[in-house]
Parts: sequence; structure tokens; C-alpha cells
Amino acid sequence: MTTLGAVFRPQLPPERLRSVARAADAAGLEELWLWEDCFLSSGLASTSAALAWTDRLRVGAGLLPAPLRNVALTAMEAATLHRMFPGRAMLAVGHGVQPWMGQAGARVESPMTLLREYLRALRTLLAGGRLTVDGRYVRLDDVALDWPPTAPAPVLAGGLGPRTLRLTGEAADGTVLDASFPAGGVRRACALMAEGRAAAGRTGPHPVTVYLHVATGPGAETRLRAEKDRMGHDAPGLGVRGDAHAVAEAVAELADAGATAVILQPTSDEPDPEGFVRFAAEQVRPLVPRPLPVPGR
Repeated sequence: MTTLGAVFRPQLPPERLRSVARAADAAGLEELWLWEDCFLSSGLASTSAALAWTDRLRVGAGLLPAPLRNVALTAMEAATLHRMFPGRAMLAVGHGVQPWMGQAGARVESPMTLLREYLRALRTLLAGGRLTVDGRYVRLDDVALDWPPTAPAPVLAGGLGPRTLRLTGEAADGTVLDASFPAGGVRRACALMAEGRAAAGRTGPHPVTVYLHVATGPGAETRLRAEKDRMGHDAPGLGVRGDAHAVAEAVAELADAGATAVILQPTSDEPDPEGFVRFAAEQVRPLVPRPLPVPGR
């Protein structure tokens, strides 16, 4: 059973988010995901606004670049969102794009060490714990949140390489995969996550969110090809263009490979972002098996 969502691309001006989020909410779409790409829009500011403008839509921020964000501040912001909008905020962290981290003066020598320390600290703080740690990058002295979430607040992580994917299984509560992963890549990624979980002695479900390149309507084939070229995504069978049935088939293929949520990613030049989220909710959603209810949502 598969959760379906869509991406609000940060190439759109921030003021456009309100109409897209409201269109998604009104159409019954389950999730809207926002990115924190440098140097476009703030992931958490946008997430907060989208949640406030909607009633039932779940809103994800991912990936938040760990090098740019002190973990105590991220915990404070995440806890605030989880308390104000219970069950609707989703946050995922990652290494950040390394050239961008260099531009911002935040690049670290060992992104893997930082992400491991960051995930452990963030999960502890959001669980209501008090933490003193003197790591290579994460240093906290007797830190605890005065207002931790009142319900479990999963911390997701994303990445591309085998070591990072094992780490997401080891230290995160779920994994986000970008649109460069075809179905075979999702299977391999899930196997790596399972290795990390086994090494850490973790059991239970590990949700996997996968972005899917999608283009529909006039010029879809040209726009999709150009988008994949811009992003350097050239794996065979990657992305889908066409009508709702074609998109639903691609969603089903990713779900069979291990995706628990598939997030439709429009091209950066999508001519009708509001129409795209309505297309996802009203035309693709009925063709995709619905997920089982999640307690508390």
C-alpha cells in the first residue's frame, strides 16, 4: 500500500506555495514535500507556512542540510512544528550538496561522521532526552527541549551512496531517496538500509520515500528529457511521462521495489503547479492502492 505525494519545487517563488498547498489540501493529496536547496527557499519556514495554510495535508521538509543547521536549533524547530501540527510535519536531513556547503562556509571533512552524530542527537532530543555530547562535530552541554513533541517524531534521512544508505538504516527512522533511483536502485538501497538496521539491532518498519520524475500534458516528453539532463539523472527507465495510468504504473513499480511513499516530482518548468498536485490527487491517486491508516494521523 502506497502513500502518494508531490513536490513543490523551490524554483517557484515562495509566495506561490500558498496556492499550491491549498490546491493539494483541497484535492485530498496526502503529502507535499519541500526542498531546502541552496540558495533558494528555507525548508522549515516554508513547511511551517504550508502547514498553517492547510488542514490535513502532511508536509515534508527534505533534505535539510546538516552542515548548515545546528542540531539543537533543528530540534527546537522540529519540536515546535510537531506540537503545533501533530502528525503532519515530516523532516529529513542529509549531507547537503557539497559544493553548496563550501559556498556557505559549512563544508566538513567527514560528512558521514557529522550525519551519524547529528541523527543520534536529533532523535534523542525529539524523544525528550537530555544530552551532553562532545563529538567531532556535534557538541552539546546538558541540552534538553522544554517543549519536546507530545507524540513520536520520526527523523528521516536521505543520501545516495552505499555508506550513507546503510547509515540511514542504522540511525534514522526512515529514508528519503531522490529521483535518481529507478526501481532496481530502490531495491538495492533497501537492502543497504536493511544491513544498517541489522548491524544496529533495529527491528520494525523503516519507511522509504522515493521521488519520481513526472511530466504530463503538452510537451511532457521534451520537458522530462531536459529535466533529467539538467539533474544528471540518466539511469535507464528513470521517470515517467504521460497520463495518470502511465504514472500509476511507475508508482506501482517503485512500491514493488520497496517504496512506502512515492512523491511525484514535476519538472522545474512545470507550467501549472496547482494543476499538477490536482492531477496527482484526483487522477493518479484512484489508480494507486491506498496505504493502511497510521495511528495518530
